[in-house]
Amino acid sequence: MIDATLRVTSVGAIVACIFSPTAYADDGHPRLVLQITVDQLRGDLIDRNLKHFGEGGFRYLLDNGTYFTNAHHRHANTETIVGHTTLATGTDPSIHGMVANLWFDRETGTPFYNVQDPDYPLLAQAGIDQSTEIDPTQRAATSDGRSPAAILSSTFSDEIAIGIGGNPKIFGVSVKDRGAISMAGHSGDAYWFSKSEGRFVTSKYYMEAYPEWVGNWNDSGQVAAFAETNWSLSDKVDTYRFGNMDDAEWETDFPGFGRVFPHPYGAGDGKYYTTLLTLSPAGDELTASFAKELLDAEDLGKDDVTDYLSVSFSSTDYVGHIFGPSSLEAEDNLRRLDATIAGLLKHVDETVGLENTLVVLSADHGAAEVPGYLNSLGIPASYFSFDDVDTHSAAANLRQEFGFASEMIESFSQPYVYLDEAFLDENDLDKRIVARRLADELQKMPGIAFAFSSDDLRSGRVAVTPVSSAVLSNFHSERSGDIYIVFEPHWFVGDFDGLHVASHHGSPWSYDTHVPIIIAGQGIDKKRVARRVETIDLAPTLSALLKIKEPSGSLGMVLHEVLK
Repeated sequence: MIDATLRVTSVGAIVACIFSPTAYADDGHPRLVLQITVDQLRGDLIDRNLKHFGEGGFRYLLDNGTYFTNAHHRHANTETIVGHTTLATGTDPSIHGMVANLWFDRETGTPFYNVQDPDYPLLAQAGIDQSTEIDPTQRAATSDGRSPAAILSSTFSDEIAIGIGGNPKIFGVSVKDRGAISMAGHSGDAYWFSKSEGRFVTSKYYMEAYPEWVGNWNDSGQVAAFAETNWSLSDKVDTYRFGNMDDAEWETDFPGFGRVFPHPYGAGDGKYYTTLLTLSPAGDELTASFAKELLDAEDLGKDDVTDYLSVSFSSTDYVGHIFGPSSLEAEDNLRRLDATIAGLLKHVDETVGLENTLVVLSADHGAAEVPGYLNSLGIPASYFSFDDVDTHSAAANLRQEFGFASEMIESFSQPYVYLDEAFLDENDLDKRIVARRLADELQKMPGIAFAFSSDDLRSGRVAVTPVSSAVLSNFHSERSGDIYIVFEPHWFVGDFDGLHVASHHGSPWSYDTHVPIIIAGQGIDKKRVARRVETIDLAPTLSALLKIKEPSGSLGMVLHEVLK
């Protein structure tokens, strides 16, 4: 977070940037906007791995675009749906509403997964018996339906639909449903990979029947082709920075996958087969293949109407959670992702022409280093467990004051503590008083830096600091929990969808907020920009490039370095 005064740009400069001509077609619009989001690509990782990247992937973007090396999310809960939607809308989760991957719906009394929607069930493929089983990595959802209905602001892709004449085509693709749906917005179509079915799917929000090309791709055997093969190193082990750390004790030993190369995918009908694909570069390779097929089948970028394609690559996130961002697996995954991006850009060049394409790359969040790795370097770090609350003096203090302690807590769903309202009512306890006192006591526990009650956030009873400002940017009065927890740097809950993981994200600390922003295209200069910018700046900048209005909730500043 930075002081707002440091972000002031003269009105004259902004106006001049927005209305100056760009070097695209006569109407100033590219034929295709390709927005790439790399899940968990921390801001330092491109430069750290650059010398081992090829020529057509990240290097193409750096050689043909403006690289903002010091871009940050300014919201506190740096999770997947929060970051993706912030990039898409140019505004904070306090406005776009996606405050967490999961929040508690007080009306229904159940957890709410961010893009779930029972009104729009998954669309069955012709000839396939549609399973109602929830994807294991999304089991918190109470419905197998999906839509963008919970996003409260328009997205950049929505503004393309509104502001570009001629019915532009808008698509989002990802392994993760939330990665595809958030970027496609309310007006586009989204496809994502179902682990339970081993194919790319969508919901009835988008269409009533799949196009023929989707069925053809799903039947092509590309998902099954990894069966009985391995994820092996793509280069000699001595070329890797972490080549001597292939069996680090702090890595998660996922069943059947192991901690050491090569990592076997196993049988195609194995229980975790499709999950293992996403825990490796295979997930990104399948995503890129599907995106290329979509480009061709839907004729994107083939006329003078600007089309939009978002491709969100998820493997970096999954690999980072299991092995950590400073691991041999994460290092090899980035080399393979570079090649995957190069292949995607090559296909775009052959079909649309990169000279006709605006390419954008960023990330939804960064990542924390694994505590075990940091400890090996002498840096304090640890995991936090809410099971420890009852063993701390905080519990004794609460019992003395209220007669209860952890019994008053219904759940913790990052980053929120939810109080058991029925329990409080039964025991005639004031929720606001309990929340404030519980926050005070939690903040005394090792590993917790700050705890803010929602009532204090709502009423403005918090000191104005960079951290509290980040928490307020994340605060939505109807969706946020009763207490917002900010862990100390290098502390986090090591749980990901019920699995203990090596690394996580979700804090307001720089390792989680720092992400790259690269914008490349005709008329955009090759340069590195070191000034601090914010991810809410991306959507209004892209809107300025296309000469359309900003998303409805946009709060960002135009990045004048990419405009002539």
